[in-house]
Amino acid sequence: MKKLFPAILLLLLVISGFVAKDTMRSVPNESFSTGEILKYKVHYGPINAAEAVIDISPGLHRINERACYKATVYGKTTSSFDLFIKIRDTWQSYIDTAAIVPHRSFRNIEEGNYRKRETVDFNHYNNTALVEKKKKSKPKETSTHKIPNNAQDIVSGFYYLRTINYDKLKPGDKLNVKGFFDEETFDMVVIFKGRETVSTKVGNIKAIKLVPVMPKNKLFDGENAVSVYLSDDKNKIPVLVQAEMFVGSVKVDLYEYKNLKHKVYLAKK
Repeated sequence: MKKLFPAILLLLLVISGFVAKDTMRSVPNESFSTGEILKYKVHYGPINAAEAVIDISPGLHRINERACYKATVYGKTTSSFDLFIKIRDTWQSYIDTAAIVPHRSFRNIEEGNYRKRETVDFNHYNNTALVEKKKKSKPKETSTHKIPNNAQDIVSGFYYLRTINYDKLKPGDKLNVKGFFDEETFDMVVIFKGRETVSTKVGNIKAIKLVPVMPKNKLFDGENAVSVYLSDDKNKIPVLVQAEMFVGSVKVDLYEYKNLKHKVYLAKK
């Protein structure tokens, strides 16, 4: 009997540990749902260089026995820019509807003669990511990596930022987004800069300004080189992105939207 109680206690601890490991976070989301479509023009200086579409498929998908949004980003250069470099990129993420984390992500990169296909399967119960990639004329490679709790990929990270209640933040407050991309973990700091009214192709929109702190790299000119504007309403859709790059300025401008969860209110001129 003396040995029975410790054994039962140990068994309870083990069982509770498994239960805790099987639990995922719950993130309130009133900003987006299935069927949403966002379309953008990408300007390189004064030139209309590319177009992008971000959409969520009309139906839910099931990955790892969890309901998921299937979010896809399509990007392509326009005909005039195709003469310099032809880009046809697809980024996809299966995002847990409750936890707003990816269970699977996919990239198909076609840029000039460069080709890369990559699938990442996320296991948020044991904090690992299985990467399977295939580059042009090279054999398929697989690898497993440790990831932080609630790790985001690039696509799901943007959707997660749409769930934040910015009314509780003051200008200068920082958000920390942990993620996994290109076989490396990252800890992205995003600064809430306040609110502005920005001009887009759909009209003037009151917006929330976010500035991700960029690490040193060969693309962006400084750690505050990128500004992201989300509509200051219940949708929090990305309406404008401005980036200062070493090769010039880039602007990503919303020009069409469909099937939003809430009405968009345009600001008076």
